[in-house]
Amino acid sequence: MAPRDYKQELEYLEKRGKNMWRIKKGFVSNMNVDGLFFVNDHLEKLMFDELRMHCKFQGTGGFLPAMKQIGNVAALPGIVGRSIGLPDVHSGYGFAIGNMAAFDMDNPDSIVSPGGVGFDINCGVRLLRTNLSESDVKPVKDQLAQSMFNHIPVGVGSKGVIPMGARDLEEALEMGMDWSLREGYVWAEDKEHCEEYGRMLQADSSKVSFKAKKRGLPQLGTLGAGNHYAELQVVDEIYNSQAARKMGIDFKGQVCVMVHCGSRGFGHQVATDALVQMEKAMKRDKIEVNDKQLACARIHSQEGQDYLKAMATAANFAWVNRSSMTFLTRQAISKMFNSTPDDLDMHVIYDVSHNIAKIETHIVDGKEKTLLVHRKGSTRAFPPHHPLIPVDYQLTGQPVLIGGTMGTCSYVLTGTEHGMSETFGTTCHGAGRALSRAKSRRNLDYTEVLNKLHELGISIRVASPKLVMEEAPESYKNVTDVVDTCHQAGISQKCVKLRPIAVIKG
Repeated sequence: MAPRDYKQELEYLEKRGKNMWRIKKGFVSNMNVDGLFFVNDHLEKLMFDELRMHCKFQGTGGFLPAMKQIGNVAALPGIVGRSIGLPDVHSGYGFAIGNMAAFDMDNPDSIVSPGGVGFDINCGVRLLRTNLSESDVKPVKDQLAQSMFNHIPVGVGSKGVIPMGARDLEEALEMGMDWSLREGYVWAEDKEHCEEYGRMLQADSSKVSFKAKKRGLPQLGTLGAGNHYAELQVVDEIYNSQAARKMGIDFKGQVCVMVHCGSRGFGHQVATDALVQMEKAMKRDKIEVNDKQLACARIHSQEGQDYLKAMATAANFAWVNRSSMTFLTRQAISKMFNSTPDDLDMHVIYDVSHNIAKIETHIVDGKEKTLLVHRKGSTRAFPPHHPLIPVDYQLTGQPVLIGGTMGTCSYVLTGTEHGMSETFGTTCHGAGRALSRAKSRRNLDYTEVLNKLHELGISIRVASPKLVMEEAPESYKNVTDVVDTCHQAGISQKCVKLRPIAVIKG
């Protein structure tokens, strides 16, 4: 398709209500379905400014704006419904981050794409409650932050303290949280409050390279770097007291712990290995895509099945990783208060994934279909009475954990029926970057960022000063804008707002 100017591009975009835009077929080549994205006024400006800059400078680099990436995904074989961008959507590898798409499992041409999952497979968020209040924690906040920093290995190259040999790793990759339970690192009820119960059964470690296992072995139970964190948070607002009570959130000022991490170098290697194989499969099967980063294979091909089995091991790795850090967090906090995790009510509220592809049943054009749902930088948000969510949450809907940026608030949402029909039960995952990491380092000074956090009363322990600039709140969209957009669009509902008081980063 020949390059078009900005005004021509706008002809393919149609506003559908206050918070939703349609991307019509023809916006990019070969679209099989429409695209869709959710924004409020401020996020809308960011999206259109990005498109305008792309039109002005196209041909000078490989950068694709999120809107174009949503369109390219809509051109993939076997896609159903629409290619959907959530309010935190921003440019990523292949798929935009914050882009979800579903593919018909009964269509022999349907594909699976590692770019629709991401390199950090099953990057996700876990939330633990406590019965502590802010007044309990405030006098020892700095010591508590240091204790958590000492207990949880963080940063690039960090090594886990959970004893792990090659055989343990093989078992963990296939068993997921069942391994953690067997080894005594989690409570039985933790599993009940985890997406997929912390284990993808199709995992097959024989489909994973030696290199991936070598990278993963020392990293199990580590936080890593980038946007990953462990935070002490305080309940700041409760929007739905009934749903909050079901989660064990009873009062403003209650202290919770949020852990955000994924599958580390293991998942990255699984994705890298799969992309090499899929490029070969595309040539063999004559699969054409708009962007080479959308390398893919037919779901039922050998390469497609091998990837899904390997991806499941990486998902299991991530759940074991978050479980190991749950164990270490419980240790750190209970030692500080000379108590036990049980007496401190340190139960898992929920654990969600936001980089994963899963087989699910949905209604498409009035018919029940089995779909492979890719969620990249987006979170499952199933409604009340859905059979795949825990008994505790059957009346309220699935808890959805939306992590903020360093120094800004996080949210707990709940899934809705409208979201089920509009977005295949999917909502946002966080704030979404507004500045690249390189631009953040150029534009921000880490001492100023640290001083701002201190003024906000937030203790921070960080392994790398450079990371402070990359992960500063200024580098991201406003998470409240993102969450409010989802709430107003009805694809998820606000339940609880959490404010950080201590941040642990890599």
